[in-house]
Amino acid sequence: MKPSKEELLTQSQYRMVERLREAEERWRFALEGTGDGVWDWDIQNGRTVLSKRWKEMMGYTEAEFDAQGGDWTALIHPADRDQVRETLRKYLAGQEGPQYIAEFRLHNKEGEWRWILARAMTVSRNSQGNPLRIIGTHSDITERKRAEETIQRQAYFDELTHLPNRNLFRDRLQQEIKRVQRANLRLALLFIDLDDFKGINDTLGHDAGDKLLVEVGGRIAATVRESDTLARFGGDEFTLILSGLGSTDNVERVAREILATLAEPFHIEGERIVISASIGITLCPMDATEVEDLCKNADQAMFAAKSAGRRRFCYFMPEMQVAAQSRLRLINDLRLALEADQFEVYFQPIIDLASGGIVKAEALIRWRHPDRGMVSPAEFIPVAEHAGLIAAIGDLVFKQTTHHLSRWRNNHKAGLQISVNVSPVQFLNNGGPYAKIAAYLSERGLPAESLSIEITEGLLLDATFATTDKLLQFRDAGIQIAIDDFGTGYSSLSYLRRFPINYLKIDQSFVRNLASDPNDMAIAEAIILMGHKLGLRVIAEGVETEAQRKLLAEAGCDYAQGYLFSRPLPAVEFEALLDGP
Repeated sequence: MKPSKEELLTQSQYRMVERLREAEERWRFALEGTGDGVWDWDIQNGRTVLSKRWKEMMGYTEAEFDAQGGDWTALIHPADRDQVRETLRKYLAGQEGPQYIAEFRLHNKEGEWRWILARAMTVSRNSQGNPLRIIGTHSDITERKRAEETIQRQAYFDELTHLPNRNLFRDRLQQEIKRVQRANLRLALLFIDLDDFKGINDTLGHDAGDKLLVEVGGRIAATVRESDTLARFGGDEFTLILSGLGSTDNVERVAREILATLAEPFHIEGERIVISASIGITLCPMDATEVEDLCKNADQAMFAAKSAGRRRFCYFMPEMQVAAQSRLRLINDLRLALEADQFEVYFQPIIDLASGGIVKAEALIRWRHPDRGMVSPAEFIPVAEHAGLIAAIGDLVFKQTTHHLSRWRNNHKAGLQISVNVSPVQFLNNGGPYAKIAAYLSERGLPAESLSIEITEGLLLDATFATTDKLLQFRDAGIQIAIDDFGTGYSSLSYLRRFPINYLKIDQSFVRNLASDPNDMAIAEAIILMGHKLGLRVIAEGVETEAQRKLLAEAGCDYAQGYLFSRPLPAVEFEALLDGP
């Protein structure tokens, strides 16, 4: 019997459905073969079917997931839900192209947030073209996201302190410049540089130095607003953007708070560390409106703060640009001077006030510039410290000094002692000057007591265990130690009992008016008395008149140096003095 028309239609429909089912199964197989989870959303019925692989990917068995209600959208991270809904709405409205794509986080069974990449296409539409059914995949891209975050973090954040790095700082500064210009506001850029950090890093080790930098970053961050940008610019330098300022009244307050919080002792690996910082400040739009110009301004102001004595802040001024250019030329000239032997050591006699004879001398570096003539040490020593050239200059001084001293002790005065100034930067370098001094003395066959070193009060005030250890090395070797410019530094004198000091040098500011100012005379007498009570000998600097010499002698001062006796002299001229009475 021939099948009816209705039966033929039914068979045809059945075969079509079978073909669709087979095609769908092959498609599902292909999709799941990628390792992704497959989902099938029937929009009309509001029903979503999730593949077995999808549930496994989220850590569930089919029974476990179904028992929880089977609503996968409840697993979306709260912060991502609005974005997921909006992307889907735009896709259904035909605003997102032929494919649905979204990235979001899902909460898996283990309680972890996994990043998901969703892709889908519409497989069925109604007569108006609206989607009826969507099939897609969920790919776990968590590892890719972590790798991207790591790359992003390395590109824009400092690995040690986790603060923004130089790249992110510059990007944010550029954005903030545009923002304050649009809003007619202001911003302040602060460059914060730790004083003598290299010495701390060298003496305590890089691990301790790194921990110190982390704590420094934390302390500075605690003084500023969340809207401000604190970055580690590099090394021991931090930058701070104070943006959206209606006025600059609070800038100075922030700078003072930073200096105060950094002045509090740090405790790193059992060490008590006292540091300070120098801060340069520039303002936008008053000083500049370009990133490069603002950075240069802040750096120049920071250098001015260091040159003014450190532990302070300084605002940028236009004349600093001229000074910066001059400083750069000076640094280049210093490097050439070291190569061309333009430095020479002069010697200023130190007189025994009781006998009037030369018993000591101070070695003083002099630079004879081929074009400028004699350049003052007050001008080039701070620049040499900042540029990292002070160690090379110090080595030159030690080498020339021991060379001359060996001859003078053999041919003129057997007990002659020369003192050499050692800057804090030079002293705190890895190994300090001790190794070089010992080598130079040994090379010339000189006893340790033929040399003394002059250091500042500030070095002792901020002394770490490593600093103390180096001073004890000098003492044990027989090398003596003098405190230069005594009386101008700090009120706490406890270090005189804690460290192996041999000499106090009364600063010339107290000697200058001895005859006319009773207060200066009283200070000088007090220093002499205190020094003797502690078993120290006292040297007066800057003695220029007979009246000053007489008052110091009557007060019991041991030694004196100054123009009354002699200016600093080249080695040949100083040697001629040794043959005198």
